[in-house]
Amino acid sequence: MKAFLIDRYRKGGALQLGQSPEPQLRDNDVFVEIHAAGVNLLDGKIRDGEFKLILPYRLPLVLGNDVAGVVVQVGANVRRFKPGDEVYARPAQDRIGTFAEYIAMDQADVAMKPANLTMEEAASIPLVALTAWQVLVERANLRKGQKVLIHAGSGGVGTIAIQLAKHLGAYVAATTSTANVALVKSLGADVVVDYKKDNFEKVLQGYDVVLNSLGKETLDKSLAVLKPGGKLISISGPPDPDFARQNGSGWLLQQVMRLLSFGIRRKSKRQGTSYAFLFMTANGGQLGQITSLIEAGNIRPVIDQVFPFERTNEALDYVETGRAKGKVVIAVK
Repeated sequence: MKAFLIDRYRKGGALQLGQSPEPQLRDNDVFVEIHAAGVNLLDGKIRDGEFKLILPYRLPLVLGNDVAGVVVQVGANVRRFKPGDEVYARPAQDRIGTFAEYIAMDQADVAMKPANLTMEEAASIPLVALTAWQVLVERANLRKGQKVLIHAGSGGVGTIAIQLAKHLGAYVAATTSTANVALVKSLGADVVVDYKKDNFEKVLQGYDVVLNSLGKETLDKSLAVLKPGGKLISISGPPDPDFARQNGSGWLLQQVMRLLSFGIRRKSKRQGTSYAFLFMTANGGQLGQITSLIEAGNIRPVIDQVFPFERTNEALDYVETGRAKGKVVIAVK
């Protein structure tokens, strides 16, 4: 099958279009013909080798972490899906590979595609929506009336997180640039801070939760907007000891992550708040709940551009500029 892959880690390197063996079907798997694939910053970070210590992939590796497509075949133990079903998923981190014509995934990671979305729209959803769900619902236990700050409100995670937080009944603030203020307001944000004009840490206070997807400077400043007992949850690092344990990292790697996050954990503890790092995981059950919210009109996808399959490298380059509003998608079929 045709696929975009890497044979070695190289910062900023181009993905190679070549032939890759079709994935093998296991007893609990669904074998999917890929129609569309979402493009994420994660793809570039994996290519650059940023995760090689915690995600030890075997090379050559087909990249891609979001998929929408049609089930072609199912394993012997599969009862939830049948050939012809339109599905979408974020494959498990050890079975990625959506920049290709086919993929095999465990049925536990897959959900039926929302009936009201196209394949391209559906492919934009899984990774960012699961990230938002796992931060706001699982980790933060966000409740009606609480206040949440979502950084990078016009980005892939931000556009979905704003809508999910509003559905949960929260008061939502978001940061973005001047050009994207109107988009972020249209998604339901109660307060939009234009970071080109204002310092968010000076205009916001008393927040219960901050979802951070930006760098260290933003991470440190975010503590200032939290009230005592508030939670700072970051999807961009630094990783903490809890993540190291959950990931099955060895003792040495646990100590490295303890040191990387020591500063922010100490600062947050001093002011009576907490810090946690989240690396989202595949979950078909949660994605099914997200499907219900999409079909009910509570969450809508935001897509910046759709690129044809052969221009996958251009799509990834564009995502890495940081200028995309919402998601970038590849039309595979």
